[in-house]
Amino acid sequence: MRNSRRGQVDPFIVMDVLARARAAEAAGRHIIHMEIGQPNTPAPEAARKALARAMERDALGYTVALGLPELRRGIAALYDRWYGIALNPDRVIVTAGSSAAFLLSFTTLFDAGDRVAMGEPGYPSYRQILRALSLEPVGLPTSDTNRLQPVPADLARVSAQGLIVASPGNPSGTMLGRAALGALVAAAAERGMAFVSDEIYHGLHYGDPAVSALELSDEVHVINSFSKYFSMTGWRVGWMVVPEAQIRTVERLAQNMFICPPHASQIAALAALDCIDALEANRATYAENRRLMLEGLPKAGFDRIAPPDGAFYVYADVSELTDDSLAFAAEILDGAGVAVTPGLDFDPHRGARRLRFSYAGATADIAEGLARLQRFMAGRKA
Repeated sequence: MRNSRRGQVDPFIVMDVLARARAAEAAGRHIIHMEIGQPNTPAPEAARKALARAMERDALGYTVALGLPELRRGIAALYDRWYGIALNPDRVIVTAGSSAAFLLSFTTLFDAGDRVAMGEPGYPSYRQILRALSLEPVGLPTSDTNRLQPVPADLARVSAQGLIVASPGNPSGTMLGRAALGALVAAAAERGMAFVSDEIYHGLHYGDPAVSALELSDEVHVINSFSKYFSMTGWRVGWMVVPEAQIRTVERLAQNMFICPPHASQIAALAALDCIDALEANRATYAENRRLMLEGLPKAGFDRIAPPDGAFYVYADVSELTDDSLAFAAEILDGAGVAVTPGLDFDPHRGARRLRFSYAGATADIAEGLARLQRFMAGRKA
């Protein structure tokens, strides 16, 4: 059977690490998971109860392709609550997770062969989804000085039809303030580049809230999800906000690619929008986990880190310890029983000297993981 060239994408390394960690658990080991960006908490209780009631009452068949109208209105109301934006619900498209939103966004905005720029380090699936769509990812090497976020000067060095920006970023957790994000939106517009804003970690901040690109322009694509702040990863429900002129284009694509987002997940997502107390309690847990990480990682020898503004990751420079993060992560898993993610997942050029640590788990697990890392690294130096 023949294979397409565009289907030959790189693996999502964190999922390979997770598979190794699960295999170790199956063999009887207790593993602390600092590799996966998945909340330790379930979907809010009220969301689960809302779905249980709906399952008794309704068939939960197809919805319209753009999502339940009441959920789209609820998401629009969230933009008023979080950002003070009066958003037309018609611009909100509910998707099967943010992954489907990226497929719809990239297919709407770009033609085969187009080049799309993104900061490195960055979420690895951007590159692979683009390649699978016969698009060319263009990495923008970011600097520690700019807190691993792109700046307008980076755009002057590339020729591209689009730009993807994530704030808070993955793996860095760093955020762009209003002026910095606005400068990128303006610079992209000046160069005729479509602007895609990945806002999947909004709501998870530890100082000032994140700024949405929609506060700065209507001519952007904004992508978000119920996975992270709303603690609903496996439910596969997200959304995108697009300019009014592109609603019908996205709708036609969604009809043919996905028919509709999962009805059951949409029911739960609608209820989750009102679970503010539970969600803020989760964020308080991440804040405590962050405090432990910033205190404990340097004690283990991982002291070249920038405090994250949001999300639930710490990205560490380990160049003084290794130039092979893939092997180093495997050594840590085998020796310490702690799963961490090699930086190669996020930066194919400099990631061999970086590791990402997730603190999305339970606080007790984070404390235990840090203790294990400290013992392991002390023994490694001996």
